[in-house]
Amino acid sequence: MDELRAAVGLQIADEQLLRTLASGLNEVEDILRDVVRSDVQAVNEAATHLVEAGGKRFRPLFTLLASQFGDGGRAAVVTAAASVELVHLATLYHDDVMDEATMRRGAQSVNARWDNTIAILTGDFLFAHASRLVADLGTDAARIIAETFGELVTGQMRETVGPGAGEDPVEHYLSVIAQKTGSLIATAGRFGGMLSGAKPEHVEALCRFGEIIGAAFQISDDVIDIASPSDESGKSQGTDLREGVRTLPMLYELSADRPDPRLAELLAGPLTDDELVAEALGLLRKSSGLERARVTLSDYAQRARTELASLAPSPARDACESVADYLVARTY
Repeated sequence: MDELRAAVGLQIADEQLLRTLASGLNEVEDILRDVVRSDVQAVNEAATHLVEAGGKRFRPLFTLLASQFGDGGRAAVVTAAASVELVHLATLYHDDVMDEATMRRGAQSVNARWDNTIAILTGDFLFAHASRLVADLGTDAARIIAETFGELVTGQMRETVGPGAGEDPVEHYLSVIAQKTGSLIATAGRFGGMLSGAKPEHVEALCRFGEIIGAAFQISDDVIDIASPSDESGKSQGTDLREGVRTLPMLYELSADRPDPRLAELLAGPLTDDELVAEALGLLRKSSGLERARVTLSDYAQRARTELASLAPSPARDACESVADYLVARTY
């Protein structure tokens, strides 16, 4: 349960809640390992690759946490928690192909170990099993997961294409991360509340909290990629710069009245030279764009906490609030 306490900044003092969540996550793990198993060896190896690699399991954890605002439906909630994690894993397989990634969760990515075709088909295989699980939860749940698939794909396409003519790049970016990251976490909260019998207004609050906190996770990562040394963040500095990805601090700086001309030049494309990455990081750390991104992150965290105000005070609500606090604190 110590690992559970450390997961994505959750602060849980209530021992009963900890035991309930830990038990639920163990059941989720059993479902994940069972549904991805295949008699076809190649499918089995590729499909179990990321499941066995582990991860924070935030989405199923939030599903279980959201169910604490109702008073039943444990079996359905656990099934839903497994389904949202399968969807998340499927998107990781597809993301690694698009990003040409070689590592994922400390292990070689499937596209690097096998090839892109295997990675894409494995992601599709996991999507199929997620849909099968949700089908047992009723037509409302099936509709919700289908709508979530649509949001995930739309967000990815919009990110790939970029903002349209006359579209504000910052607004485009914020709406994209709401779709790409926020939509699935919103569904996790909706499933947890809905399937446990929580009040409709509480289900909607959990859904909105999930969408906001999902986007906040991405903004927090954007800031950390610039502000935190590698030995503190646990990953290489300037990953986004090396990939040519314009994150929120960069977009804010480029949209300023007087953006730094040298920084604008460096942000024109991917940076492969370590010295140029270091130079860009130094300029970004002194830029107004980084501070504006932190202000936006704080605003998202406050909005997330506001969504929880309609829920009765409880250890579960405290745990949700702790995630919002953590996302801001981890960037300093």
